[in-house]
Amino acid sequence: MDSEAFHIALEYINLVFLVFTVVLFTLFSFMGYLSTRNSIHYRKKNSFGDISKIMASPLSPSITIIAPAYNEGLTIVENIRSLMSLRYVNYEVMVVNDGSTDDTLQKMIEAYDLERIPYQADPNWKSKPIRGIYKSPHRAFAKLTVIDKLNGGKSDALNTGMALSTNRYVGCIDVDCLLLPDALLHVVKSFYQRSEKRVIAVGGVIRIANSCVIQGGQLEEIRLPKNWLARFQLLEYTRSFILGRMAWGRIDSLLIISGAFGFFDREIALEAGGYDTNTVGEDMEIVFKMRRLMHERREPYTIEYMPDPLCWTEVPEDLKILMNQRDRWARGNLETLFKHKDMFFNSKFGRLGLLSYPYWFFYEWLAPLLEFFGFFTVILFAYLGILNWNFFIAITVAVYLFSIMFSFYAILWEVYSYNEYKKTKDILILMACALIEPFVFHPIIIYAAVRGNYKKLFRIKSGWGQQVRRGFAKAS
Repeated sequence: MDSEAFHIALEYINLVFLVFTVVLFTLFSFMGYLSTRNSIHYRKKNSFGDISKIMASPLSPSITIIAPAYNEGLTIVENIRSLMSLRYVNYEVMVVNDGSTDDTLQKMIEAYDLERIPYQADPNWKSKPIRGIYKSPHRAFAKLTVIDKLNGGKSDALNTGMALSTNRYVGCIDVDCLLLPDALLHVVKSFYQRSEKRVIAVGGVIRIANSCVIQGGQLEEIRLPKNWLARFQLLEYTRSFILGRMAWGRIDSLLIISGAFGFFDREIALEAGGYDTNTVGEDMEIVFKMRRLMHERREPYTIEYMPDPLCWTEVPEDLKILMNQRDRWARGNLETLFKHKDMFFNSKFGRLGLLSYPYWFFYEWLAPLLEFFGFFTVILFAYLGILNWNFFIAITVAVYLFSIMFSFYAILWEVYSYNEYKKTKDILILMACALIEPFVFHPIIIYAAVRGNYKKLFRIKSGWGQQVRRGFAKAS
């Protein structure tokens, strides 16, 4: 390659990076606008009317909350107590003990005086075998059902709950999640606020409960996490849920509902095949399948998304566990995108094929890989003396400032909308996290994403990994 052609190639590479950056800036600015519009619309729509009396009626829609549990002995009793104290009449709590090897089942039996009830096995049962079903003879615990089964993974446990439930809606949550007392009222209202479209699923914002004070299964005091990894995740969740997913919800193009807090029309979920037991990204996969089903049926439908802080969960405070989690997310993302690759720029699926899927492909999957290999490309170009330093510094500073602006906007919008962290010190700490996140936390996430893609592409066997629960802080 002669000198002129070489320089043309370099200019072309610079142009590609510039266009990619401008597109991302435009996309994220538009997402900020859409999420703001959606949040304002949601607050106005829900600023009047008291539905608590209606939703406390025995005639209210029935819901089953399915909570898979695997080695959750440290927090299981407290978690169930929280789920049993929701302000709703017609609901059931179904805890699926997925072959725990610790004392999870024994603690539930002792705390709620559970007794094994007769159960006849279905010869056509598709999930892992059930070892027993438990109920309590006490009226106070009548809403609780415990399913004990062989280990089959989270997806298998959720499918078991869906199959055994007889209620119209099912809520699939992580057992360590803490739902606020009014959570089901908001969920049911979201299912029934639409008249022209069938609401097939409802998702919501996930808040971080690390360092918060929990007493009797209730959230007593909201505190900023003491652990720095948890603080960075709090900032990340704030951006992702309050701005990102609210924006996609605004244009009815949401492709993922968090596995920690997702509610589904049971009929549609089962017809779509339930959760896929062959993927580690089951929360994204089921939304893809349900949306595909409704498109094929040509039936008007939608997925609702709520910004209310209804669900609080514990996030990893250990670097190794965090990386395993993000590794798994990357593998699940790639599995789902590959399985539904026919949606890519396919007008048959409307905005999902023309907008949502391309976004997930280029930003959620491709961008971390480009960023990772781009880093080494910059080092190589600098070593060879062909790096355009003016262009590199300009685009790096622009990207950094834009990321800071986007994070600051997410923090300020959270303060304006729900103001969970009322201390000025806490807000300043989050803003400080935003300033250093690109240099400290973001590289970890990029590396974990690359590692996950590497494992999947080269078929390196890797499972779910294990989350070690520390348990919530108790009121003193």
